[in-house]
Amino acid sequence: MNFFSTSKKLGILGGGQLGKMLLYSTQKWDIKTFVLDPSKDAPARLGCDTFIQGDLMNYKTVLDFGKKVDILTIEIEFVNVDALYQLKKEGVKVYPQPELIEIIQNKFLQKEFYKKNKIPTSNYKNFSDLESLKNDVAKGKISFPFVWKASKMGYDGYGVSIIRKNKDLEDLMDCECIAEDFIHFKSELAVIVARREQGEIQIYPVVEMEFHPTANQVEHVLCPARIPNDIEIKAKQIALEVSKNYKHVGLLAVELFLTETGEILVNEVAPRPHNSGHITIESSCTNQFEQHLRAILDLPLGDTNTKVPAVMVNLVGKENYSGPVIYKNIDQILAIDGVTPHIYGKKHTRPFRKMGHVTIVNKTLNKARKIAAEVKSIIEVISK
Repeated sequence: MNFFSTSKKLGILGGGQLGKMLLYSTQKWDIKTFVLDPSKDAPARLGCDTFIQGDLMNYKTVLDFGKKVDILTIEIEFVNVDALYQLKKEGVKVYPQPELIEIIQNKFLQKEFYKKNKIPTSNYKNFSDLESLKNDVAKGKISFPFVWKASKMGYDGYGVSIIRKNKDLEDLMDCECIAEDFIHFKSELAVIVARREQGEIQIYPVVEMEFHPTANQVEHVLCPARIPNDIEIKAKQIALEVSKNYKHVGLLAVELFLTETGEILVNEVAPRPHNSGHITIESSCTNQFEQHLRAILDLPLGDTNTKVPAVMVNLVGKENYSGPVIYKNIDQILAIDGVTPHIYGKKHTRPFRKMGHVTIVNKTLNKARKIAAEVKSIIEVISK
């Protein structure tokens, strides 16, 4: 579908930071864009041709929005899937496909998908509510520690908790959930796979993720990952197997655990640009946002090779601060060579809210990692 020098329109469900960064590439190519987001202050509102405020989970809102465009994509999975199925019937190209989004919206369905397709993942059990989980714990059917995940609407560390004792159960939401084995892992990895409708695939180098111990959020992303070559090959093979079974169009970010015994397990996936791929803006020949566009527009996929080692630092709201945002000491990090901050444009901060990221590039990964630690110690996301 030719989007160049035509009146064709691309729609994006979600106007957060991923939508904003996706628009960098649509502007470069002069593609006409529509964005739907519930917030009137959505970061992507200024970068698109048409911004519409509306509920992403409302059937009619999503259906009416989708009818305005030729291709519809997402920057967040929590959208009305029934509307996407209807739009697909009416001839709108929807990428990633509704069938895929429906599975990924529910962590239990994701786990069942991996089990059915013989993709390695941690052991798990599904529960209809919190009381059912508590009963299994009381009967000794589930041992501490384990990982609790809300089956639906979990995002950026929300809806995920490590349960180490009975008291931890009291802080959980009463909802459909899964209990996963607690994996003793050496590192957490991610691989992004891009796939066109006609089947062409490109895969990015494996990256390593370091998480905040309590917020369950990525703090740092390192590229290349500090893993042996055989582990990199194995991680890519598993990511490609996941991609093959999902048959997605667009990007698929595959999050992995590398266990102490060298086993690789799939944790979760995201069918869109992903936090683990922000590093590609400075470090890769083709960044993840342009690659997603190439894939959904069925254009030749770009080179995924890494130009320079890099480390990404997530900028999140500091604990005990809520309100209009202030980026303290940003001038100091701008004075450091190889440092590029990205500010998402959210007006208000709160503890652990993603407000931006900083990428550090250097000839050596070790040096980039040291500079990243320095950046992390200098900049603060606080409020007035």
